[in-house]
Amino acid sequence: MSSLDTFHYDNEIVRKFGIATLLWGMIGFIVGLTIALKLIFPEFLGFIPELSYGRLRPLHTNAVIFAFAGNAIFYGVYYSLPRLCKTPMWNETLSKIHFWGWQAIITSAVLTLPFGFNTSKEYAELEWPIDIAIALIWVAFGVNMIMTIMKRREKHIYVAIWFYIATFVTVAVLHIVNSFEVPATLLKSYPIYAGVQDALVQWWYGHNAVAFFLTTPFLGIMYYFIPKAANRPIFSYRLSIVHFWSLIFIYIWAGPHHLLYTSLPGWAQALGTVFSIMLIAPSWGGMLNGLLTLRGAWDRVREDPVLKFLVVGVTAYGMVTFEGPMLSLANVNAVAHYSDYIIGHVHNGALLWNGGLTFAMLYYITPKIYKTKLYSIKLANVHFWFATLGAIFYVIPMYWGGITQSLMWKEFTTEGLLQYPNFLETVTQIIPMYALRAVGGTLFIIGAVIGSYNIFKTSRQGSLVKLQADEAQPMINPAEGHNESWHRRLESRPVQFSAIVLVVILIGGIIEYVPTTLVESNVPTIESVKPYTPLEIEGRDIYIAEGCNNCHSQMIRPFRSETERYGEYSKAGEFVYDHPFLWGSKRTGPDLHRIGGKYPDSWHVRHMYDPTSTSPGSIMPAYTWLYTQDMDKESIPNRINALRTVGVPYAEGYEDIAIRDLEAQAEQITQGLRENGFDEIDGIQITSDSKIIAIIAYMQRLGIDIKGENNPWEDLPSSNQLQANYKTQQEK
Repeated sequence: MSSLDTFHYDNEIVRKFGIATLLWGMIGFIVGLTIALKLIFPEFLGFIPELSYGRLRPLHTNAVIFAFAGNAIFYGVYYSLPRLCKTPMWNETLSKIHFWGWQAIITSAVLTLPFGFNTSKEYAELEWPIDIAIALIWVAFGVNMIMTIMKRREKHIYVAIWFYIATFVTVAVLHIVNSFEVPATLLKSYPIYAGVQDALVQWWYGHNAVAFFLTTPFLGIMYYFIPKAANRPIFSYRLSIVHFWSLIFIYIWAGPHHLLYTSLPGWAQALGTVFSIMLIAPSWGGMLNGLLTLRGAWDRVREDPVLKFLVVGVTAYGMVTFEGPMLSLANVNAVAHYSDYIIGHVHNGALLWNGGLTFAMLYYITPKIYKTKLYSIKLANVHFWFATLGAIFYVIPMYWGGITQSLMWKEFTTEGLLQYPNFLETVTQIIPMYALRAVGGTLFIIGAVIGSYNIFKTSRQGSLVKLQADEAQPMINPAEGHNESWHRRLESRPVQFSAIVLVVILIGGIIEYVPTTLVESNVPTIESVKPYTPLEIEGRDIYIAEGCNNCHSQMIRPFRSETERYGEYSKAGEFVYDHPFLWGSKRTGPDLHRIGGKYPDSWHVRHMYDPTSTSPGSIMPAYTWLYTQDMDKESIPNRINALRTVGVPYAEGYEDIAIRDLEAQAEQITQGLRENGFDEIDGIQITSDSKIIAIIAYMQRLGIDIKGENNPWEDLPSSNQLQANYKTQQEK
């Protein structure tokens, strides 16, 4: 009689996540190519508001990160975790809920982002009902994963599972903390954080979304699939321990390096830089551990497409994890930040590290679960070269263009004047680089199509083994082995392991965030800075819905080149009523923080309708629909209530008369346009209800409060009521 237990792995759920990976990946890639083409041909699909650059850009990032890479992570976890634990997934129903729930979340992103329902926070653009759904589905995944580990037949949990645990724990914390927001309507909310605090939380989340969604789970995948594909044990167990704990501890501190030279307190910026530099050690330790696992098997890399994708992917990981810390150095950051260099850096990791490991998994797993051989090794190799060349053609032009543009921003003449005072000159100079980037993206997509065809044909020539049988010794007793080293004992206690991971990743976040909130000197207030009027709130929300922050920053850094070009550098106290902050991370267009009062209202009317009419050669898209669509006045009371809840000092009951203020200010702007002959444009009547009026109000408010010359509330019907309340808040 055999003493082995027989059990079955669920390959059906693995197959579903594999199909979803390819499907969403192709959609994400094509959306990316579309927005790349829009920077070369600004009028491309410009007549459809839902396909404008600002609305599609967050759809592209969400599709690639959470749909393509997210499904790839689950594809790898649902295949490797049961096999490492020698047990099926704990609950098949939870697996199905996870799969369909995740696809529903992605579908909801497709149905909301192009229609302007957008929080503006990078990689966290989805609105509050979807945030709740993400939390619930993530917990379902985590419970299923932890319970599977608990009922394993292997005493020790392998290093790949350590990274899976860290991913689940940290992403849950990041998502929940960054999503604290107050709903105003069904699809509109405001974060509880304002200005500097919001920026700190957002980039603590944003940086660690890269760390714990695009890095740690893929490191787990690396630790499983490289030894499997190479048929070699991992190079060093001790190095794995050092790699894991130092990486998850240090990574969580590095977020502020995205905010160097901004209004963030200097001590937080310094912490971000120091820990970013320290990240090189664990990151390269992990890379070397992966590559050295191939010792004695390098000859197979020439022939095996799985190993080719893995090797290039891990090498790219080493490149970007060296480049990232270098970009956190202040003098390097001063050149690279806000430029296309960062786009190149991000895509170096996304295309080769995440994309490489994903296609390696697809080529490895598909033949195994279909019990057949890969349809064509030749096609897989063709795919590999298209992917690699596509990434090179994408990344190098972005590096070149980014440095070129940034140096042009900073160039002065011998007379001490800006060499290129017109921002547009620095954009048109690098359009050939945008064209080369589109060529690279096209090559990568062609490779992905070839790969998808190869994987489809592989599945067709085999037959899916829905339930794959395996055998192992009966359940072990985790209490055995007290003489083992401390880490080996910890590896047999997944609950304690998860708890320690939670403590380790909380330390950096707490130390960086709490002082910024509690120490008042970190965010000094400015008396002349006042809350936005109702019409400016509407304009700000339209600015967010159209994704203007994807191309325009609102943060003037204390560089001579920026103060000469834009005006006085930005102060922390100017953003105390900004829910959310809109500092941006990329300048395809100029900074807008001091745009208020720079141009007359009529200039904005012409510019938004046809940017080339005021800026010949501009690649900014036209926003013609802002002239025919009416603003949303009905929800203004709810938005005033929500903003008061998060701390903006609107008087109690102000929501009842806010629409009257909105209409009065809108009429003032419309009357001014009418007096200057701009009551219509191209036959379209400009009314006080048009969205363009709200955008103009918001634009004209930007950056003027610090001068203390004008009170934006002065001419509004209810100014006394707000003023009284505002003074009360200041006296507190």
